[in-house]
Amino acid sequence: MKGVYSNKWAVLAVVTLVSFVTNVDATIIVIGLPALMKDLNIPIVTGMWTITSYLITSTIFLLPAGRWADIAGAKRIFLWGFAIFTIATVLCGLSGSGVMLIIFRLIQGVGAAFALATATPIMMRAFPKEQLGLAIGINSTSWVIGSIIGPVVGGALISAFGWRSIFFVSAPFGFIALVGGWFILKEWKVKQSVKTDWIGVTTFALALTALLIALSQGQSWGWDSIRILGLLSTAVLLGAAFIITELKVKDPLFNLALYTHRLYTTGLGITISYCIGYFSITLLLALYLQGAQHLSPLESGLLLIPLSLPQLVMGPLGGKLADSFGPIRMLLTGMILIAFSLLLLGNLGEHLSITGVIIPLLIISVANGFAWPSLAKTVLSAAPSEHAGAASGMFYTVYNIGRVGSQTLTLLLLQLCVAPAIASRAFLGMGMESRTAKISLVHVTDIGFRVYSLFFILALLLGIGMLRDQKRKHIYTEIEKQASR
Repeated sequence: MKGVYSNKWAVLAVVTLVSFVTNVDATIIVIGLPALMKDLNIPIVTGMWTITSYLITSTIFLLPAGRWADIAGAKRIFLWGFAIFTIATVLCGLSGSGVMLIIFRLIQGVGAAFALATATPIMMRAFPKEQLGLAIGINSTSWVIGSIIGPVVGGALISAFGWRSIFFVSAPFGFIALVGGWFILKEWKVKQSVKTDWIGVTTFALALTALLIALSQGQSWGWDSIRILGLLSTAVLLGAAFIITELKVKDPLFNLALYTHRLYTTGLGITISYCIGYFSITLLLALYLQGAQHLSPLESGLLLIPLSLPQLVMGPLGGKLADSFGPIRMLLTGMILIAFSLLLLGNLGEHLSITGVIIPLLIISVANGFAWPSLAKTVLSAAPSEHAGAASGMFYTVYNIGRVGSQTLTLLLLQLCVAPAIASRAFLGMGMESRTAKISLVHVTDIGFRVYSLFFILALLLGIGMLRDQKRKHIYTEIEKQASR
């Protein structure tokens, strides 16, 4: 497919800058959490909600935003979303209470969802199919750079200017991206006559909200508590209502016919398994390095750099290789390497080995550079172009659910293997003095990495099936061509 943009690299620059800013603001607040809790005089529960609130709205609005992009145009939704995000970010810095901060973080998440859901369809319009992997690979480096720069710059800003500065610093970049997007991005033909499926939007949003709150609060409220069981039941009922609505309504929020595209459906299955496994790495290593080995946050952060730094090169290179050799082959190669590395991390032991941490992280970083652009290209290219926004919205919804699922499963492992008091202190990065507690944390870390390697093995099996389907489809196509001659 020929792109609609002549200035595709300028388009990629705008989209990548927006991805970078939204990722920095999503992660930098973790560094500022202790400072803002102290300044605003709020408890840990309220403090954690400043993180959870953003996650909820940035997830539940992904699918509606993608659908609205198909209806009203990706440029319009993209710019409106990032404008909302930028304004809300400044308001977060001006917040005078925990409640105000949570409200503005909710709004910030809405804007981020609008921008993220439309970024990939814009890239798909800008780049021909044979260059899409490269574009996605370059764009993915923005998330890596954000994960490296966020904690470092955030720590420096908080030390010098206070926690509010971590929000204010994003404003100039937001303004630049908005101006660039206004002049560079183009709009294409949209479906102005299509109505919004508000019943679908409502049932989907409420079901996903109930699910995310249950996953986020399960440990603190108790998995067998009435509140958690009620939320999970609500999520199931509203999820069923959403599916029934989408099957009956004329213009559904999400066209369930997309699931008839086997490559797309299998790709979503790989995505959730991949994300559950991948996002466990930093959580488990934080428990191991800070909780068991008593390293400082700075020392732990330095040891995690090998997980991110190689991807600055491997993201674009992996995308280019996906374009050249086929994304599914690159995806399978990357997942094999990640599964192997997780098994290596599952044998860290009681005594800290720097090389035992760094070498597997370097392999994972290189492998993720192969695998992630390939996965994104495979899934998003499998959907028809007229449903690119909705397909992208569902893809990143699954991505976020996998991220929350990873955190939830890690908490469950902690709860099963470690005493509750030790688990809570360890999850907040507080070191354990007793040797018994240290051994418990090392044990749960080793078990955790072995468990999460199984998710990559599952994703690998799905990927092998996907490759087989692709080969079979290619053979049928060749037979049809020969028969028509």
